[in-house]
Amino acid sequence: MEVVRAKRAGFCMGVDLALRKLNKVLDDPLPSGPVYNLGSIIHNPQVISEYAARGVITVNSPSEIPAGASVVIRAHGVPKKVHEELKRGGVCVVDGTCPKVQEACRLIDRSTQDGSKLLLYGEETHPEVKCLVSHAAAGALIFDSLEKCEELELDRGTKYCLAAQTTQDKEIFDTIVKSFEKRKGLDITLLETICDATKKRQEEAIRIAGEVDYVVVVGGYGSSNTRRLAQVVSAHGTKAVHVERLDELPLDELKQCSKIGLTAGASTPKNIVDEIHNLLEGLS
Repeated sequence: MEVVRAKRAGFCMGVDLALRKLNKVLDDPLPSGPVYNLGSIIHNPQVISEYAARGVITVNSPSEIPAGASVVIRAHGVPKKVHEELKRGGVCVVDGTCPKVQEACRLIDRSTQDGSKLLLYGEETHPEVKCLVSHAAAGALIFDSLEKCEELELDRGTKYCLAAQTTQDKEIFDTIVKSFEKRKGLDITLLETICDATKKRQEEAIRIAGEVDYVVVVGGYGSSNTRRLAQVVSAHGTKAVHVERLDELPLDELKQCSKIGLTAGASTPKNIVDEIHNLLEGLS
């Protein structure tokens, strides 16, 4: 079987940086107590299991982390008040927040100091979105689709700034921007917050989709950027399947293809992509 593998499949810069920071804490010869993650450091269950085996404790609240322990902040970031609570609790904080998310937070902070309200294209329950909106000084309205965007009732006497979760689909966001431009009389400032690496990963997936019969997208089901890779491929007319593990591949369907594309989300380890790649190449 011929397999066309995306060059950008696997860990992005932000994920790699967060894990390197976690490894450094674990490898410290003089650790300051147990090591915690506040929420999953990245959205990949296999990686989380590997770190749990090394003693990393994943919790959901700062109150669960005892004084003197170390906590590595997840790549998606945490809300401002959570940072403050950790510092008050006497915890050693290592910030693994993706630099692109940090940059988006600073931009939102600066842009809302004049009273502008944030309009954010993203998934309301996603940890990155919770982090981003915590920097919106005048509050935020969150929507996850063009349809929800068009339902928003906006005040012409209010200033707004428009941003997106860093891993959102750039094409859809461009459509959303045009939708707002059609609303005359609104004062909206556009903030460029979608990660360039995310955009390039999506563009590469679309290009590969045009060359193959089927695309396999590998990554955690909780990973929003992985889900969107499968969505953008399907939206351009090529069949796609999102799998987390090797044993989830629809082998009977794949065997009917002559050429298969392979890509992966930003939190997918290389060894998992390699394993699936080798199996696909062996199909006949």
